[in-house]
Amino acid sequence: MKKRYKMLMQAALCVLLLCLALPSCTSKEAGQNGWELSLQSYTFHKFTLLEAFDKAQELGIKNMEVFPGHKIGGKWGDQTFGYDLDEASRKELFALAAEKGVRIVGCGVFVSDKAEEWEKMFRLAKDMGMEYISCEPPVEVWDVVEQLAEKNNIRIAVHNHPQPSTYWNPQLLLEQIGQRSKLLGSCADVGHWNRDGLDHLECLRTLEGRIHSLHFKDIIGPQPDGQERHDVIWGQGVLDVKAMLKELKRQNFSGYFTIEYEYNWENSVPDIRQCIDYFNQACAEMGE
Repeated sequence: MKKRYKMLMQAALCVLLLCLALPSCTSKEAGQNGWELSLQSYTFHKFTLLEAFDKAQELGIKNMEVFPGHKIGGKWGDQTFGYDLDEASRKELFALAAEKGVRIVGCGVFVSDKAEEWEKMFRLAKDMGMEYISCEPPVEVWDVVEQLAEKNNIRIAVHNHPQPSTYWNPQLLLEQIGQRSKLLGSCADVGHWNRDGLDHLECLRTLEGRIHSLHFKDIIGPQPDGQERHDVIWGQGVLDVKAMLKELKRQNFSGYFTIEYEYNWENSVPDIRQCIDYFNQACAEMGE
């Protein structure tokens, strides 16, 4: 069974490599910085994961971070993506994503205080060829998480949900990982920092050398009626996308700009396409 599983995964990988040779939405200038666009599947959580693969293909996005709990659809129905998937389903989903030119590079945001659940999540990540797990580990499990990251050579990218999240402020994260393995770093959600009243550019500077990935976005400014400060098309909000890109280039950041577009849920593809265009144009301007 193990041998057959390995052969099937190798076949799926061949399909993926062929699909990845097709044009990407990420521009040449962005690629020269070591930057790639990715998609957080939560962007399409009102659709199934299989439909999210279709939307990624439509957008030309070749990388995806899947949130644990995303309904898969198809023959899996309401079954959700996560470490409980059997080997056959892991192989099939890898292959189905590959057929759409999509590679599942990460999973998250994962939270658990149980060592055995972390072991299962790392096994899922390793089986599916993921590069990282985005997560918010409780303080008491850091020893376990660090050991598993080193054992499997899989990065941990710690996300910052708003207060009262443990890691809402980047300094709180550095207090936990500053003296630990370099495999442990940040999944920097620039929108949440700003909503929490932090200077998101200063937060990026604070985490220099420890940023593994980003949940990248632009958002509207404070609202007089206290309404949610939702996402907007990049370049149309208050986060100064170009300034963030310049700072990340200064840091020699290399990795994924994961699009997590949390607005216009039912029809966000046109908005996301404009975000991609803005990103590529900004990257081109920096290279001039």
